Amino acid sequence: MSASYRVVASADVSADAEIGPGSSIWHLAQVREGAVLGAGCVVGRGAYIGSGVVMGDHCKVQNYALVYEPAALGHGVFIGPAAVLTNDTYPRAITPDGALKSASDWVAVGVTIGDGASIGARAVCVAPVTIGAWATVAAGAVVTRDVPDFALMAGVPARRIGWVGRAGHPLREDGPSDAAPGATRYVCPETGASYAEIDGRLHEESREPGTERNEE
Repeated sequence: MSASYRVVASADVSADAEIGPGSSIWHLAQVREGAVLGAGCVVGRGAYIGSGVVMGDHCKVQNYALVYEPAALGHGVFIGPAAVLTNDTYPRAITPDGALKSASDWVAVGVTIGDGASIGARAVCVAPVTIGAWATVAAGAVVTRDVPDFALMAGVPARRIGWVGRAGHPLREDGPSDAAPGATRYVCPETGASYAEIDGRLHEESREPGTERNEE
C-alpha cells in the first residue's frame, strides 16, 4: 500500500484498485478490483465500492453506503450513510429455468453522478440514472429518472421540489431573470450567487469569488 493514502487494517482493498493521494479507507470498508478513487477521497466504515467504480477527487462515501459497479462519480460527490447505487435494472437470483444466475447472465448498468452532487442517507438511485452536477437527493428518496443539474429531489419515486446552489442550500426565487424571456432568477441565501431557470433547467448567472474550478 502506498504511504500517500490511508487504509485501516480491517478494510479490504484490492491490490488492483487505484487509490489517490490523501484518500482514507476506514474500518470494514471494501474496495474491489479495478476501482479508481481520486485524490482526497473518504470511504467510511462498512462502505462498499464495486469493481471498476470510478470516483473523482474529494468524494465522500459515508458509512455502509453501497456503490455498485459500474458507477461513475464526478469530483466532490457526497454519498450519505446507507445510500445505495444499484446496477441491475431487472434483478433476479435465478434464470427462467431456475438456475442460479452467474455474472454472464446479466449486464451491469451503473449510476452516473455529476460533480458536487449529494445523495442523502438511505436514498436509492436505481441504475442507469444520471444525477446532474450539484444536485441534492434527499434522505430516503428513490431516484428512478435522470436528475437535472442543481435539482433538489425528494420522495418515492423522487421528484424535483426545488433548486439548490453549489453551497447545497435551497435557492430563493428572486423575480424575473435577464438571461432569457420568461426566465426566473434564483439566489443562494448562503453565498449570494445567482441562477436562472430556463426551460426547466437551472443555469449559473454568477459565482461567488473563489468558487471557480479548472474543469478540463
